[in-house]
Amino acid sequence: MNSPRIEVDLAKIRQNTKVLTGRLKARGISVLGVTKAVCGNPVIAQAMLDGGVSGLADARVSNVQRMREAGISAPITLIRTPLLSQLTDVVESCGSSYNTERRVISALAAASTDLGINHGIILVMEAGDMRDGILPKDIISIAKYVAGLQGVTLKGIAANFACFSRVPPDQQKMVLISEIAKDVEAQCGRALEIVSGGNSSNIPMALSRSNLARINELRIGEAILLGVDPVSGDRIPHLHTDAFVLIAEVIEMNDKSDIPLQPQELPKGSRLQIVRHYESGNRVIISVGQQDTDCLGLTLPSGMTHLGSTSDHLVLRMSHSEVGVGTEIRFGMNYSALMRAMATPNVQISFLHPPRSLRTRKLKPAHSHLNLV
Repeated sequence: MNSPRIEVDLAKIRQNTKVLTGRLKARGISVLGVTKAVCGNPVIAQAMLDGGVSGLADARVSNVQRMREAGISAPITLIRTPLLSQLTDVVESCGSSYNTERRVISALAAASTDLGINHGIILVMEAGDMRDGILPKDIISIAKYVAGLQGVTLKGIAANFACFSRVPPDQQKMVLISEIAKDVEAQCGRALEIVSGGNSSNIPMALSRSNLARINELRIGEAILLGVDPVSGDRIPHLHTDAFVLIAEVIEMNDKSDIPLQPQELPKGSRLQIVRHYESGNRVIISVGQQDTDCLGLTLPSGMTHLGSTSDHLVLRMSHSEVGVGTEIRFGMNYSALMRAMATPNVQISFLHPPRSLRTRKLKPAHSHLNLV
């Protein structure tokens, strides 16, 4: 089989999803499976659906369209405010979208009216992440504005945590979101269907005895895919952390510790560095680089140390000599490494343990190289 490639264990993704959706359902919380890290791959999206998510969520319209073209009919929410240049595509492919701008909401309402489709609006509140979001003091006025438009329906409010500022959610923020939801309902005269409290970073709190007040939905991607808490990096109990493995081949192996380096001066301000000493040990060159993944986000096998990487090469030091040219090396990935590896056309994707129904369904792959194993 070709390398580099990602082996995706669909059974582990289904199991992670089943564990999380089951435990959160007991607290009255539904789960949207976030597919942006896997570029809207329909096979992985279906594994989330099979595991029990109530719907899917993505930040890019192209990913949503890929899932729709593959036959995914479940509800999909766009979790980034729509681009004015993509409003028709948003309305046609997404049942609802996250929004922060009056101008965009007005244009969405017009596009929805023209298409004869009612589009759901979820207002994103700034709750401390300092990225996208409406200031709490402005939520009521914008909610009332949405409620007065044709073609759209105010479905709920949402907040985000631990993405830009890395500030984790807390119980106080959950109560604040819930209180604002009550104020919106009182001012707009209608119940909100969704009060979304955040993402995978909320899971430790959601699975504890913390007061989540009105929170009834979370958007979960990283915890399902990688089985970890994105804030601490710790494994979430009962979840698999190895559903994705990056496999790449050794293309060179040498001991270069004795190569002399001639001192030289670099231009002032140069970003190049002269390495004046190599530690002893075998230098292993791997057929994957910065174009393919976040090399610093890889988990290395025992006995290997990261020395550096270029666009097409990963350079490791190995304390033993049990591998040779042609040997395949298996790496774990964090969220950053996974996102980049799934997005590149140079990495093949192989699926382990697909359900029988998937083998007969004509899913259009989200990647130019797709294998069911």
